[in-house]
Amino acid sequence: MKVTDLKPEIVWKFFHEITQVPRPSKKEGRIIRYLELFAHTYDIALKKDAAGNVLMSKPATAGYEHLPVVILQSHVDMVCEKNADKVFDFEKEAIKTIVDGEWLRADGTTLGADNGIGMAAELAILASKDIEHGPIECLFTVDEETGLTGAQALEAGFMTGKILLNLDSEDEGEIFIGCAGGKNTKAELHYAAVEASARQDFLRIDVKGLHGGHSGGEIHKGLGNANKILVRFLYLLKAKVDFALCSIHGGNLHNAIPREAYTIIGVAPNEKETVRTMLNHFIADIENELKQVDSGLQISMQTVEKQETCMDASDAQKLIYALHACPHGVVEMSHDMEGLVETSTNLASVKTEDQRVCIVTSQRSSIESAKVAIANQVASVFLLAGAKVTQSDGYPGWAPNPNSRILKAARETYLKLFGKEPEIKAIHAGLECGLFLEKYPYLDMISFGPTLRNVHSPNERIRIDTVNLWWRHLLALLKAI
Repeated sequence: MKVTDLKPEIVWKFFHEITQVPRPSKKEGRIIRYLELFAHTYDIALKKDAAGNVLMSKPATAGYEHLPVVILQSHVDMVCEKNADKVFDFEKEAIKTIVDGEWLRADGTTLGADNGIGMAAELAILASKDIEHGPIECLFTVDEETGLTGAQALEAGFMTGKILLNLDSEDEGEIFIGCAGGKNTKAELHYAAVEASARQDFLRIDVKGLHGGHSGGEIHKGLGNANKILVRFLYLLKAKVDFALCSIHGGNLHNAIPREAYTIIGVAPNEKETVRTMLNHFIADIENELKQVDSGLQISMQTVEKQETCMDASDAQKLIYALHACPHGVVEMSHDMEGLVETSTNLASVKTEDQRVCIVTSQRSSIESAKVAIANQVASVFLLAGAKVTQSDGYPGWAPNPNSRILKAARETYLKLFGKEPEIKAIHAGLECGLFLEKYPYLDMISFGPTLRNVHSPNERIRIDTVNLWWRHLLALLKAI
């Protein structure tokens, strides 16, 4: 079965078209041209702002002119992650989709259902002639995944609606009315390079096979962080073996829990067996710790060619201590909403290049002061190691409004359609809604979507049957407003 055979056909038709257009964050030119061509084909009014955000407008169907203007919103960019053994160019190639039972996934890459499925639903409504709705504005924002810069750049007056439906959530049957704010903390640790010893053997240690996933939506699961696992072993090894640290690399994106990491170290030939024995014991410990949540862990060691340089021993020690001390995971649970993560931090990526190690971390919280506090705690760890630390301005959270009129309408339509109440929640991930409120403080908003899993990783998938449920709810809500 192909993706275009799925129901509802019009949504999956546009989703398939979207997967054929490369759309990495900050390189959305092709998908914007696709949207412009769509608007021309279907005679839809379109305007674009300086940042590249696109707004399409469609008048009400006959008999619904009295309804208020509703904004449907999704982002056009996607997280570009692939398995290490997958050869794929996200700037040139189309995503290959696979129907896998009740799920749709990609072939070794992220699927881009975050937020391609939201885009597809908007285009389906714009293209359809038999859907009943009031006046519609469809907002397509750029660069959500790497900083929400499209939403930040959105100017007052670009949209006219006072109700906004964000289509970027990942659990069908759940309606979100709040989200966390976030910011990034980056550290740059310079080191002195020394000539690698000709009397050492060089070993590469890899951590692979972890689940990965969204650093907001999945941080509470206790998944393995490849960077933390790798440096934990280096810390243990340091007490037993005099090794030289040549390089360390792990993770890619600030909003993804790192799945893979590796290091290259130099050791005396007679110490290789000690390293291997310690690693085997370490593997057993980590497998036992993660067996219920991240059972795919793989840790391996192999001999590699002689390295030209290694880090100065003192600088290497500072780096290992700092990475080991750097917090990762849930910091605090919410006292206002049961089961909601309030504050978290993610040790996202570590890269060695040009005699420096660049470290990227991300912090999230639904409380602004707590977000600043955890970001400063992370900064302190690296400042103590002598690193240069910078922090982004971040983005605001979206405070829940349980008295929202659009929430009431969404809850009632869901109950009428499916005979059960939807769950009303806040999400620990970042949504663009908080930024919209800065320019449009009167907006009444909710966020909802079909069921996605493992977003921001090559295991990303979307549950096929939930797309139809979500689509039916969306159409019913447009009529009920």
